[in-house]
Amino acid sequence: MTAADHTHAGSDAIRYIVDSLASHAQPTGTLSAAKVATVLGEANMTPAQGKKVLKQLAASGVTLSVDDSGAAKPRKRVLASNAIVTPASQATTVSAVPAIKTTPSKRAAKKTSDKAGVGKGKQKGKAGIEGGGDGGDAPESGPSDAEIAAGAVPAESLAVDEEIELADSEDFDWDDEDSEALRQARKDAELTASADSVRAYLKQIGKVPLLNAEEEVELAKRIEAGLYAAEQLRLAEDDGVELEVQLWRDLNWVMRDGERAKNHLLEANLRLVVSLAKRYTGRGMAFLDLIQEGNLGLIRAVEKFDYTKGYKFSTYATWWIRQAITRAMADQARTIRIPVHMVEVINKLGRIQRELLQDLGREPTPEELAKEMDISPEKVLEIQQYAREPISLDQTIGDEGDSQLGDFIEDSEAVVAVDAVSFTLLQDQLQSVLQTLSEREAGVVRLRFGLADGQPRTLDEIGQVYGVTRERIRQIESKTMSKLRHPSRSQVLRDYLD
Repeated sequence: MTAADHTHAGSDAIRYIVDSLASHAQPTGTLSAAKVATVLGEANMTPAQGKKVLKQLAASGVTLSVDDSGAAKPRKRVLASNAIVTPASQATTVSAVPAIKTTPSKRAAKKTSDKAGVGKGKQKGKAGIEGGGDGGDAPESGPSDAEIAAGAVPAESLAVDEEIELADSEDFDWDDEDSEALRQARKDAELTASADSVRAYLKQIGKVPLLNAEEEVELAKRIEAGLYAAEQLRLAEDDGVELEVQLWRDLNWVMRDGERAKNHLLEANLRLVVSLAKRYTGRGMAFLDLIQEGNLGLIRAVEKFDYTKGYKFSTYATWWIRQAITRAMADQARTIRIPVHMVEVINKLGRIQRELLQDLGREPTPEELAKEMDISPEKVLEIQQYAREPISLDQTIGDEGDSQLGDFIEDSEAVVAVDAVSFTLLQDQLQSVLQTLSEREAGVVRLRFGLADGQPRTLDEIGQVYGVTRERIRQIESKTMSKLRHPSRSQVLRDYLD
């Protein structure tokens, strides 16, 4: 009777499988790893339950061998990135890591490579955690297959190997949902990455050491040489001149060295961009966006820097960084874009307004601002109008916040019910009056005043419709208007003029 016929839930199933495997291990006390994998697969055991079975087998004194026949079989002893050391066993074990399900073609390739590995010799795996190490790629000599087959190695020391073999089994796959810790770790990592993006960037740029004046000059010379080499290569290519191989290699090396120097100078001054970008926060752009725009100005400064002037690079680059940030704010920070020159005027007006507020102790008048800026008061009011920020109609008003700003704004295009009814009655009365005229007279009036489609027609256009001259249309219009002015027709329409 197999273990699959006695699959139970919880500890009863684990106890039954342990007893069954222990009986198979008698009398030598050795059990093959393939047998354990088969039994666990038939019992549909989870990775956590399989680990408990291995631990109980080790506690029972059962040792695992690689193969029943004792033949050497290559094994991979891979230490997962999230391996942990349990104090109870003091052995390196692997937490529940989901394994990639291999397709039949991949399994066949794996078996072929395993057979080839037997012919070439046993392959040792990567080293585990030892003495606080970081689990690098350095190989470590583990127990031999002969020692394992002889029972010299406890079952717990093979926990990593057996779990990997179980993960590769066709009938026993790691279930990602079984590891709550992994799911929580992924969630925490995503939240941390999104919340600490600024901190991660600052930490990264902080690793690059600052430069002194001599190092800046040296990098600037290399950049200049690289630009010269790139220009020579471009001219040679445009003119179709074939350079000597050695000369071509030298120019390419100098060009690449100039690019490396440019990157070094950029990375060493990224902290300067951050310090300047902090001054412009809270003005409509995110902090990281300000940093990126400042980095564009830093790139421009590196390309234009002239070390022969004797100034430090940071002094020169500050102006380019500020310009890039202010231009970006003028283009992107406002909902309604304002030209750059007008943004500069608005900033100047705001600066003068703050100075006068400190001097006078009150808000300055438009006349006082106009005098300081040497412009007219009307121009000051116009600039202040441009500087206003749009607000949302959905903005709440009041302490309770149950009303919105849009509820208090009149809709000038809304149709009033009284006016709509009055206009409908006027149309009905007008049609009744026109029915008292002849068909031609009523048609001329409708076309002349646009009563049908709202588009008035000229005398020539109406004459073309009826096939007569414009003078004849004028006569018909004059005669018809005289009829409409008669009290019998006009009295019903005169009430709508009030």
